[in-house]
Amino acid sequence: MTDLLGRIAPETYAQSLPLFNGSSIGQHFRHIVDFYGCLNRGVSEGRIDYALRQRDARVETEPSYAAQVLHDFFVKLNAVEEAASVEVVADFSSELNETRPVVLSTVGREMMYAYDHAVHHLAMIKMGLKVTSPLLEVDKNLGVAPSTVKHWNA
Repeated sequence: MTDLLGRIAPETYAQSLPLFNGSSIGQHFRHIVDFYGCLNRGVSEGRIDYALRQRDARVETEPSYAAQVLHDFFVKLNAVEEAASVEVVADFSSELNETRPVVLSTVGREMMYAYDHAVHHLAMIKMGLKVTSPLLEVDKNLGVAPSTVKHWNA
């Protein structure tokens, strides 16, 4: 992701796209960054709440800043014990006053969740780049689950 962020022009990154109902590639990257931020904060607090995203607008408009934030999150996560227990505040309803259950998980499982979530958004980012920057070389496996790549290669 950080390599790709280093190759996207800021104006392309922040451009509103009809394909995304007016959202931008930068907003999809910001959403990925938000989840890794929730994961990082939650690991240190012992409780992860993916609904408490910071939504840093700078991440939406400055690809180099987004790359730095991601890098910093990955450095911190690399030092965490994956087997450590963590609570996750679940969010199954759009109702404001709905009770949110707390479920037990591990840091490693939540790292897998954040990774899978990122793959999903990277698939959309790749579609946006095909529209905005058809000449930009993007890895054909970007946004594709590893199991699918293995299936293709079998």
